[in-house]
Formats: sequence, structure tokens, C-alpha cells
Amino acid sequence: MNLPLPSLGFAGIGLMGLPMCRRLLTAGYPLIVWNRSPEKCAELVAAGARLAADPSELCEGTDMVLLCLADTAVVREVVFGADGIAQRGGSEQLLIDLSSLEPTATREMAAELAALCGMAWLDAPVSGGTPGAEAGTLAIMAGGDAADLERARPVLLNLGQRVTHMGSVGAGQVTKACNQMIVACNALVIAEVVALAERSGVDARLIAEALAGGFADSKPLQILAPQMAQSRFEPVKWHVRTLLKDLDAAVKFSREQGTATPVSGLAAQLMRLHGSQGFLQQDPATLVGLYRSKD
Repeated sequence: MNLPLPSLGFAGIGLMGLPMCRRLLTAGYPLIVWNRSPEKCAELVAAGARLAADPSELCEGTDMVLLCLADTAVVREVVFGADGIAQRGGSEQLLIDLSSLEPTATREMAAELAALCGMAWLDAPVSGGTPGAEAGTLAIMAGGDAADLERARPVLLNLGQRVTHMGSVGAGQVTKACNQMIVACNALVIAEVVALAERSGVDARLIAEALAGGFADSKPLQILAPQMAQSRFEPVKWHVRTLLKDLDAAVKFSREQGTATPVSGLAAQLMRLHGSQGFLQQDPATLVGLYRSKD
């Protein structure tokens, strides 16, 4: 006999949250959604989701509440604010945070939530961007109790191709910080490569194809190099501000752990410079502008 699917709450209907929710609805999960701008939920409501009036309502009759929010401050407000999840959450429910947050803050918030209402916290940040969210091929790195992860795994496997238990609460966020260090530094080097090829008279549009399958190949190379070479910056599939936020968090955490991250520190400063020139809301493919001649 097939057991009924758990009912889910979901906060954060943005570039990643929207396609995730589409997949959960398609899989048949009862879903209640909330977003600070409720109009972003209209498509999901039309497809069968219920709209929550505030974050606390996401706990009404649900088994798990998923978050996909911008940063640590936003997650803290959604969980612990006046109308937050902690107001109505219970020990039988599970919070699954898909956002990219500071590991230390994640551990602190998990302990606070458990003390307030007994609700368990699973940090499960994702990698793969909007294409991965749409296709359900995200890589999900999880921190938390092993039993909580096994409870959540069937839900998460609708969103990702792989779910890896990295350790206790916060371990998923540490792993995501490592991921973002690699991605951001890679993006900046790819921008340098494209600009150098262009300046040298080489057709930069062929770089990704020429290096495919070699040691320099990567998903960022195959995605970003053609976009950079063609100056194709729309539609925006992820944001410079997101990479900057995650780099800053990674460098901060490395200092807390007494570990040196000089390359990522420089990457953060270059990303900050680019963002300060009006590109925070733009796609990281625009990083090539840092290196192109302004003549």
C-alpha cells in the first residue's frame, strides 16, 4: 500500500524556488507557498498550491517546511520573526533549508529553533543553478541528523540527482561554501581567458569547445565562456550578488576556522568591484567586462 505523500510548505519563490515548487507539484506533493512578493506565487497557486498569508502559516498541517531564501538575515526573519515559522512549528515537523547561508549562523539558528519549538533543522544547500532546478538535477549537500535526512530524501530527490550527507547541522553549508569558492574563482578566470583570447585575435566563441574533455573543462566553462564571448547576458540565470555574498561568507568562515583562503579573498574583492559598477543584479557572465579593453 502506498503511503500518502508528506505535505510541504515552501518559502522563497525566486529563480530557484519557482522551478523547485513546480517539480514538487508535478510529483503530487500537497504544497503551501509563501513569498514576500505574493504575486510571484500566482503560477503555483494556479497549479494547485495554497498561498500562505505569512511564514508561520507554512506550518499549518505540513510535515516539512522548505526554505530557498536570499541570505542569513532573511532566513532568520522568516524563521524567528513575529509571524515566523518558529511561532507555529512543532517537534513533529522538519525544516529543510535549501538556501546558501553562513555555517556558524546555521548552527546557532538550528539550536535556537529546537529550543523554541522542537523543530529539527536540515541544511541542504544546492548547486546546479536554474537549469538544474528545472531539470531536477541539482547536487544537494546536507547537514543534520541522519534520520531527518532519510525522512527528507524522497522529497529532495525530486529536486536533485544526488543527496550527500556531509555531517551534522551546518556541514551542508560548509560544503556549499567550498562549492562557491570553486565556482566563483573559476568564473573570474574564465572571464580573463575570454578577454585574453579576444585581445589576441583568437575566436573566444570556440574556447569551450576546444577545451571540452580536457583538464580545464568544467560546467562553468561550458556555460559561461560562450555567454561571455557572445556578450549574451540575458536572461539572468543567477546573480553576481549571490556569488559575492557566498564568497564573503566563505572567507569569514575560514577566518573563524583559522584557515587561509587568499585566492577566494581576492575573488571576493574582484566580485565586489564588479558589483559596485552596477552589476550586482546581473549574470556572472558580465564579469568579462572587468578585463575587456574600455577603449
